[in-house]
Amino acid sequence: MFPELVTFSIPSFLQGFLPDHFTLHSYGLMIALGVLVSFYITLQKSKRFGLDSDTLSSLFVWVILAAFVGGKLFFFLEDMGKFTANPSLIKGAIGGGFVFYGSLIFAVPTIVWWLKKEKVPVRPFLDILAIVGPVVHSFGRVGCFLAGCCHGKVCASWVGVTFSNPDSLAAIKNVPLYPTQLFDIAVNMVILITVLLWQHKKKFDGQLFLIYLMMYAVGRSIVEMYRGDDTRGFVIEGVLSHSQFIALGILVVCAIVWRRWSKDKVII
Repeated sequence: MFPELVTFSIPSFLQGFLPDHFTLHSYGLMIALGVLVSFYITLQKSKRFGLDSDTLSSLFVWVILAAFVGGKLFFFLEDMGKFTANPSLIKGAIGGGFVFYGSLIFAVPTIVWWLKKEKVPVRPFLDILAIVGPVVHSFGRVGCFLAGCCHGKVCASWVGVTFSNPDSLAAIKNVPLYPTQLFDIAVNMVILITVLLWQHKKKFDGQLFLIYLMMYAVGRSIVEMYRGDDTRGFVIEGVLSHSQFIALGILVVCAIVWRRWSKDKVII
């Protein structure tokens, strides 16, 4: 696809302080757009909590940092052998390569910590994330599709997509592959529609957030069956990927939390 969109030349008076050229990557652009859109949605939805843009900005700074660290850490752990055998690869991998579940696992506790610090009701706010999550994730997957990462297995079906750009991050080029990035977007869109339809029918605070996590765990596990970037790693080789293993854990935790939270009524 189009991993690199455009390259700018840095003015001569800035050269020496900055690289001679700056390349706008599609993945980074889509992540930035996703953050902006999610910030706007969160701002509109959180007005009832008395949060303004300045206060909410601090939350987003913390979440972005946590998501970066978690996503990057899990990326390294998934293929730790490669990086321990050749540590020089670590520097080159700092800018790209993230694991969604790593970002999620680090971001959620950070959000809960911030909400408690600011005395914002945790569970009602988490329900907002059930809307924001699928949106920002879909933007990220568009970036993955354009960059060529997170692709599927070789595909003989009409749905196959070929990555021929030499700069593409696809491990397999010039061969039709399942567009698992688009499958993941479809999963997120189904979740978003479900949450929007259910938001005024929820039985307890936090229910929408749990629905989001559980639906994505199931959807992601199905998408994983078509993934072809085997470097993401397996718990059971060729049978259970890391993401599927984490998804199982999330389903168990969500079931336990659902049982506890369902005893409470909606507050906000």
